[in-house]
Amino acid sequence: MKYYLIAGEASGDMHAANLMKELRVFDAEAQFQGFGGDKMQAQGLKLVKHYTEMAFMGFLEVISNLNTIRKNLALAKKDIQSFQPDVLILIDYPGFNMRIAKFAKKLGTKVAYYITPQVWAWRQGRVKQLKRDTDLLLPILPFENEFFTNLGVESTFVGHPLLDELTDSNRKSVETEKPVIALLPGSRKQEIKKMLPLMMELADHFTDYQFIIAGAPSITSSFYRSITGDSYLPISTDKTYEVLKGAKAAVITSGTATLEAAILQVPQVVCYQTSGLSYWIGKQVIKVPFISLVNLILNKKVVAELVQADFNKERLIQEIDKLLNKKQRKILLVEYEKLIKKLGTKGSSRRAAKAILCLFKN
Repeated sequence: MKYYLIAGEASGDMHAANLMKELRVFDAEAQFQGFGGDKMQAQGLKLVKHYTEMAFMGFLEVISNLNTIRKNLALAKKDIQSFQPDVLILIDYPGFNMRIAKFAKKLGTKVAYYITPQVWAWRQGRVKQLKRDTDLLLPILPFENEFFTNLGVESTFVGHPLLDELTDSNRKSVETEKPVIALLPGSRKQEIKKMLPLMMELADHFTDYQFIIAGAPSITSSFYRSITGDSYLPISTDKTYEVLKGAKAAVITSGTATLEAAILQVPQVVCYQTSGLSYWIGKQVIKVPFISLVNLILNKKVVAELVQADFNKERLIQEIDKLLNKKQRKILLVEYEKLIKKLGTKGSSRRAAKAILCLFKN
């Protein structure tokens, strides 16, 4: 069969690659084409557009790149028509992918959405679009299935793919003389520019610890060095797992990495900062009590969140001091265990692959 996949960021690239690997178990003749990254390409994807040319965050950033986004949409539509896939598999990246779903559905192409849009957080009206434009919804967060069911939309909860990704015993933690504090400034250039300079300042305060920057895939060390300058802080590119695995604490820009840290049982403080206007607009439309997936899934404040003005050196120092306290660490690890149980069981990618292939059973 022919599969067209679209992933628009690093985490989507990772999860899509694992899905492709499982699809090939059941379909040895599988052909893959689409938008993604290095990990998908390594699994046999004929890469049409790399996600690093697509990743824009924040309302102002999206508006300023509308022309590029339009060109990417036009390219995807043209390529789908040319490739004529049996199924289109969309991975997260809703602003782009929901438009492609509508287009593909009109062509008569089967559409599966893996890692569904966070319609529970904002613009719930998009649920109607998902029901109209997709054949299969595969949410990975435990409360999403109930959310869709309550709105009369069928979905199949497959569990979180990170449970598979983060159990590779062959991957070891980084070796250092001092205990590690991990810095994860994000996966997009614009958020790294925004978050990393302040994160780096912590190294001068916690001198008994080795700070390591977890570099995002497909972002070069030279880009990080353009921000860090002559800083001695090491950069470990595309080795987030190894950096987190042995870390005593982590400072993380809000995103999938918050779950990675929780699964690996690393105490964390979650941070987020964007332009004032983008943040104000976001507050008007996003109706959730927390920004971190850890807190959202557990439905309570478990990890500290430093947003906008609260993301400052003084607050960061206070929160890291708490994380390094053994008593506080024990309390946090108990909550992490509850979170892991809620995420389901291993085998998410295989369950997703089987569900997609069931679209073609008589």
